[in-house]
Amino acid sequence: MTSSLSRRGLLAAAGAAGAAGLVGAGTAAASTGPSRGSAALVVHGARVFTGTPGGAPATAVAVGRDGRILAVGGDAQVRRLAGRDTEVVDGRGATLMSGIHDGHVHPLSAGDRSLRPSLESAETTAAELTAILTGFLADTGGAGAEPGTWLVVEDWNPVGLLPAGTLPHHALLDALPTRRPVVLVGGDGHNLWANQRALDLAGITAATPDPAGGRIVKGADGQPTGVLKDDAQELVKRLIPAPTRAELVEACAKVLAQAAASGVTTMMDALVGRHELELYQALSAAGRLPQRIVPAIRLDVEQTKDPAASKSYALGLEREFRGVAGLRFGTVKVFLDGVIEYPAQTAALLEPYLDASGRPTGNRGELYTSAADYGRLTAAFNGIGWQMHAHGLGDRAVRTALDGYEAARRITGAKDLRNTIAHLQLVDPADLGRFARLGVAACMQLQWACADIWTVEALLPYIGPERHRRMYPARSLERAGARLTGGSDWPVDALQVWNQLRSAIDRQGAYGAGALHPELESLSRTSTLRMHTLGTAWQLRQDGLTGTVERGKAADLVLLDRDVTRCPVADISGTQVRMTLVGGRVVHDSGSAAGRAAAAGLARGAAGPRPASYTAVHGGRHRACGCTQH
Repeated sequence: MTSSLSRRGLLAAAGAAGAAGLVGAGTAAASTGPSRGSAALVVHGARVFTGTPGGAPATAVAVGRDGRILAVGGDAQVRRLAGRDTEVVDGRGATLMSGIHDGHVHPLSAGDRSLRPSLESAETTAAELTAILTGFLADTGGAGAEPGTWLVVEDWNPVGLLPAGTLPHHALLDALPTRRPVVLVGGDGHNLWANQRALDLAGITAATPDPAGGRIVKGADGQPTGVLKDDAQELVKRLIPAPTRAELVEACAKVLAQAAASGVTTMMDALVGRHELELYQALSAAGRLPQRIVPAIRLDVEQTKDPAASKSYALGLEREFRGVAGLRFGTVKVFLDGVIEYPAQTAALLEPYLDASGRPTGNRGELYTSAADYGRLTAAFNGIGWQMHAHGLGDRAVRTALDGYEAARRITGAKDLRNTIAHLQLVDPADLGRFARLGVAACMQLQWACADIWTVEALLPYIGPERHRRMYPARSLERAGARLTGGSDWPVDALQVWNQLRSAIDRQGAYGAGALHPELESLSRTSTLRMHTLGTAWQLRQDGLTGTVERGKAADLVLLDRDVTRCPVADISGTQVRMTLVGGRVVHDSGSAAGRAAAAGLARGAAGPRPASYTAVHGGRHRACGCTQH
């Protein structure tokens, strides 16, 4: 029968089998001849991007009741596998492909932050701020949250109302379509802006005296304006309820649903400890963990100096949580340096940063772990079959990671462990070929590879034009034989998967003020699609299970609303996902109420404010991923 995506949950018959496929990586099922009418789902009339070289063009895919791909081919051939209870979906000429694999992301951090939406210290007009806050009201419960649920918004810029010099007043917040108490918390930690309802709940009036160490800002009429400074903030903050574990789980479930609506089917959570594993455990138990998750257990600087203790720590967490369906252990995460942009300049560079006049300084950034220590740590984990995932932004950090991986290989003799370096903002040309020789995955976040405030004003003067031309060297790495893999680093930036892919191709994306050296470092469309599917599946050691559309592999698939293999590159940014499958189980259906809600949340996130000046960004991009930049 022919089905719309919204008519009912697809693949109910395959749900149990599909869920079983979430437990971990594996090998594609042995190919056996499918029998007529044995498919649970058939998608036809699509343009199938298989991700495999050669082969005849395909327009249809059949999914078996075991959650595996049953057949890939032409419409007539594949539709013969449909039976009376098979769901049949018209692809409408759009792309059907492997699900997106995100090789470096912080989804639970996104859930935590979603409980307190962020203005990212943006500069806005009163009208723009009103529109943003109205969206936040919808995101945090809408009408169901009236009138008692607090709306607390982080990272408000106390001097960010435009035109410059506009003063905040509770009247602007009172005009929002809500009766809820509303609080904007300053990103500087010294200011808070509350609406009248919050002031009333706190008992703040014209007669309220300033507390010691704080000030209640009052207008010419003597009435509170809604702005509280320093210790006066506690008059309101003490009333704000802390989130419960249930609220945190619910928030994380929502953002994971948004990731599914983006087409993401596998994620490597790049910052995991006991707290995150307990959240995953709760999400899995509630049936609200739609993706395959590879948790990267974070080791701090002190732990990197004691490989035996670090190994014991990681293996202890694995033993405790290995039974959580949807998780696959075997990765640890280490920060090797910080960030490169001014004023932080903590990324480790081979040559010094420059001053604003272009003269070398004495600063080469911060290297948190030596090559010797990192090599010993890598050897300890590689020796038990675990892989390493290094945060390496600067070229000195990248070299340190490569040196460590090379030393570990000499010690252990182990190969094909797919140790990884993430971010790779600068790579020295002498190190490009080492990725292929050592089998190291190059995990890049190419949504940042555009000309904007971070790559131009906050960077070009401080590293000079020669190094600037080598920013995010994707094509150079590809030419040197490196395995490219992709990641979003969400919520460091908004989750915009398809703009991320577009940016890898045109080095500008939807928000860049210009392109960032596309003549040197842009990727082809095919390379970009493979990078974010099979490439990242290889990084995560599940390429035998997912990453391509082949018979016998798990049906981790996305059906899009356009043909991203042929549409204008600029149109890729606006791609919408009609359906996402993980292990043959539908985890996003754009026609369902849940699917529409997830897509709406994504749209609001993508439309969120972007800082008008770099100095407004407290800590820069990597604040959310745990880097120290103060």
